[in-house]
Amino acid sequence: MVGRTFPTLHFYQQFVRNVLRSSRVAKRGRYDNETWSRTSFEVLRALESVGITVEVAGTGNLQSLHSPCVFVGNHMSMLETIVLPAIVQPICDVTFVVKQSLVDYPVFRHILGSRNPIAVSRVNAREDFKVVMTQGAERLQRGISVVVFPQTTRSTSFDPSQFNSIGIKLASRCGVPVIPIALRTDAWGNGKRIKDLGPIDPSKTVHFEFGSPIDVVGRGEAQHQQVIEFIESRLASWAD
Repeated sequence: MVGRTFPTLHFYQQFVRNVLRSSRVAKRGRYDNETWSRTSFEVLRALESVGITVEVAGTGNLQSLHSPCVFVGNHMSMLETIVLPAIVQPICDVTFVVKQSLVDYPVFRHILGSRNPIAVSRVNAREDFKVVMTQGAERLQRGISVVVFPQTTRSTSFDPSQFNSIGIKLASRCGVPVIPIALRTDAWGNGKRIKDLGPIDPSKTVHFEFGSPIDVVGRGEAQHQQVIEFIESRLASWAD
């Protein structure tokens, strides 16, 4: 009852405990794939405990894969970075392209560092491209799928002009399929002082949907547009 009355307070109490505990495990070198998936699922359950409904569709498209892939999705909030491992990691090994500031966070950096992320500055686009192409290829060669959020910044609206094709280029270079992810995660808002820690709104349903694997052909323009159309159609279907 307390969680439903004060959802933001109750959720972050659980979230902070989870992060502190996970950080201690990561410092000891014991934060493995199974632990990551489990602690991510605990965050999902914490969201549900304060009244948030989480709907997931299309996981069968992950289970049909015979190789690593590049996941390409829109980016709304901190929620997808925290919760996606609970959905994806039990099916296939995965890591994320993340902003460098997340890797530098006190406490949280130990967790992310143990997950072998690909960190980009979001300042120098050319250098970020090189990092993603080089490190992304290395992860994929090791059988680790890569999650890319190509938007320049998180947003509750989707602007295709701000959605670059870096994920398509990575998949093309490495000869792996792309799986589009459409998501709506604005139930975890962006904060005014700390962007990653905003208000929790149980009136908003969280949606994740994974599309069918897409093989990149040529320069990938058609496949890039296919990903955009998938995301736009799902967001439209979830509109209030």
